[in-house]
Amino acid sequence: MLPQKRVVVTGYGAFTPLGNTAAELWQSLLDGVSGAGEITRFDTSKFKTRIACEIKDYDQLKYFDKKEVKKMDLFTQYAMIATEEAVRHSRLAFEKINKDRCGVIWGSGIGGLDTLTTEVCDFVTGDGTPRFSPFFVPKMIIDITSGLIAIKYGLFGPNYATTAACATSAVSIVDACNMIRLGYADVMIAGGSEAPISPAGVGGFNAMHALSTRNDDYKTASRPFDKDRDGFVMSEGAGALVIESLEHAQKRNATIYAEIVGAGLSCDASHITAPHPEGLGAFKAMKAAIENAGITPVDINYINTHGTSTIIGDISEIHAIKRLFGEHASKVLINSTKSMTGHLLGAAGAVEAIISVQTINNGIVVPTINHFTDDPEISSDINIVYGKAKKRKITFALTNAFGFGGHISTIIFKKF
Repeated sequence: MLPQKRVVVTGYGAFTPLGNTAAELWQSLLDGVSGAGEITRFDTSKFKTRIACEIKDYDQLKYFDKKEVKKMDLFTQYAMIATEEAVRHSRLAFEKINKDRCGVIWGSGIGGLDTLTTEVCDFVTGDGTPRFSPFFVPKMIIDITSGLIAIKYGLFGPNYATTAACATSAVSIVDACNMIRLGYADVMIAGGSEAPISPAGVGGFNAMHALSTRNDDYKTASRPFDKDRDGFVMSEGAGALVIESLEHAQKRNATIYAEIVGAGLSCDASHITAPHPEGLGAFKAMKAAIENAGITPVDINYINTHGTSTIIGDISEIHAIKRLFGEHASKVLINSTKSMTGHLLGAAGAVEAIISVQTINNGIVVPTINHFTDDPEISSDINIVYGKAKKRKITFALTNAFGFGGHISTIIFKKF
């Protein structure tokens, strides 16, 4: 077996409720800004949850012409915007490299939900004549996004979609990393996008009692690790990373923002929606990632948790961290950026991977906001960064992403 290639991050882009670029996202996180607000997309008067983290003042025609808008669901539009920033950030000149060895792995937990519900509702409320849009299926299916990215840039390498609920885009990054490690590609674009803020999205998650109903105090509704947390705040957007083999990046004198040194995938194998109460899958994935990186738990300086603000989920992850890191858990800086971004579902892993890379490069761990009351089940020896950002040299950053079905993904980034 050939030695595995080293993999580095050379570009990234984000389109989120906290900003239309990765730089804007980072500044909002430093400032402790909440992206939550009242839902504007549809009438929520009969819904239990009337709040979400929406992309602010989104004008589709600022980014796409009318023909393109008709062909793309919002989750794909967000993906194309974030990818364009990532490619620009990487300074990749595709005409100068072998595009047969450049690929795309993109994911979404839900895909074109609004397209699906709109088309089906129009049919059901009509006269029974199947007047579906010719773009219905291409707009709805999750894998269309990786295809459109490849078409835009003329990339002929590995290309497919991942779906692992809220772990989706983290799995996309792991898969893309492995494509390079094993020699199937030199450059990969990886990430995820989501546009779930619709009647079906909010109504469906409400039926599961997964969303916060703190409608009158939406800015503080996302409360990871707080005793009074009552569910996550739904969010939307996209995160994209350009990753390359170290050899390829150095050959073109690319700026390297971090190295991907470890990855771990596992399953809770416990419940369709609830995590294992002791975080068994999270423990296994983090342990596997650390072993894959060839380091030990004491080398980790920072953990960007999945931390969604759900009653069971937050405790489960903390249990896993304590079990794996032991006494070192008190020395690791921990946060949940979902306290500000909300939960981007299938896009969360990619956005939080970008935040982890930014954390390494800036030497600052952004805060977990909206903490008011300590949870007695979270011991005081866990070092969660509350309220204000902390300066800290970060060499190894670990980020977790969990999804319904028990899907777990952990990625470790190293300062380059």
